[in-house]
Amino acid sequence: MNVLHTFKAVLWAFFGVRKRSGYEEDLGKLSPLAVIGVALALVAGFIAGLVALVNWVV
Repeated sequence: MNVLHTFKAVLWAFFGVRKRSGYEEDLGKLSPLAVIGVALALVAGFIAGLVALVNWVV
């Protein structure tokens, strides 16, 4: 469940819209290493998706 919560928090951060109460709740619950790991995985997936889309179009 903690990984799912971390995933959700990182997606909110990518989107850029979050209530202050949600942000403060995440500060107390999430591990910084877990956030960094999930963020790197999501960035890698996003880049891989963009590369795949460009290869498909071209």
